[in-house]
Amino acid sequence: MPQHLIERSNVFPKNKLLAGMIVFLLVPPMQLVAQDPATDYRQNCMSCHTIGGGRLTGPDLKDVTKRKDGTWLAKFLVDPKAVIDSGDPYARQLVEESRGVIMPTLPGMTPQRAQSLLDLIDAESKLEKSQFQGVKLSERPFTPEDIVVGQRLFVGTAKLKNGGPACNSCHNVHGLSGFGGGGLAPDLTTVMERYGGRKTLSTWLTAPATPTMQSVFKPHPLDPEEVLPLVAYFQSTLQRNPEDPSTARLNFVLVGLAGALLVLALFDLIWNNRLKSVRRALVREKRLEAVHE
Repeated sequence: MPQHLIERSNVFPKNKLLAGMIVFLLVPPMQLVAQDPATDYRQNCMSCHTIGGGRLTGPDLKDVTKRKDGTWLAKFLVDPKAVIDSGDPYARQLVEESRGVIMPTLPGMTPQRAQSLLDLIDAESKLEKSQFQGVKLSERPFTPEDIVVGQRLFVGTAKLKNGGPACNSCHNVHGLSGFGGGGLAPDLTTVMERYGGRKTLSTWLTAPATPTMQSVFKPHPLDPEEVLPLVAYFQSTLQRNPEDPSTARLNFVLVGLAGALLVLALFDLIWNNRLKSVRRALVREKRLEAVHE
């Protein structure tokens, strides 16, 4: 074989190997980033389901493998909407019992991951008390003091113990003074009603299920002592009429308009004086030239 072809044949495998290593490092296989089933359940299932603690938004999963076969459950976990849309009667029943809430498809869900979760649920169901039985919070009646503390936590005048951001950074409720809350996330005025009561909302706040909330609060979880006053505050916001127009947006627009007018006035004042000073200097220079001539 000619020398130049031998050299090219030696280089090609090395380049191919290098390219393969780069792809491997940049796009790791799913098996390498797979979570422990208990962590997976805690982060993605615990906000809507307990194992032996009763119904939340979704059903209690204790002994779920005795109520439905594993093949069906794994298929449902991989793509709940597809099973529901197929007209499956048991899937439809689950939706009705969950007040129309459809279980979201978990990112990266595979049949193998679904089976690992089902194995975990089956093992936890056999225990006298599962670690996923649900959050045990005080069931005492809310007090006016709880509501005040919850509002302070919501707007950020009281700092969250673990360093998380205040709720109104992204959320709003009707009736907040000033500029109101954020508009990046859903309005929480009626969140207590949407989640079906105190227990479900408390559990959700303890282990938020949405990707955005997980990324924010996984390193800064709410303290159990903060969950109770927040839920008390959200119960109080239910009494506010959700149709009442909030003046927060209008206040923001008016203040922004006033600020823009003020800036324009300052620019006009500065540039006007500057132009006058330049004009005076030019006129003075011309007069002096005229006198010397």
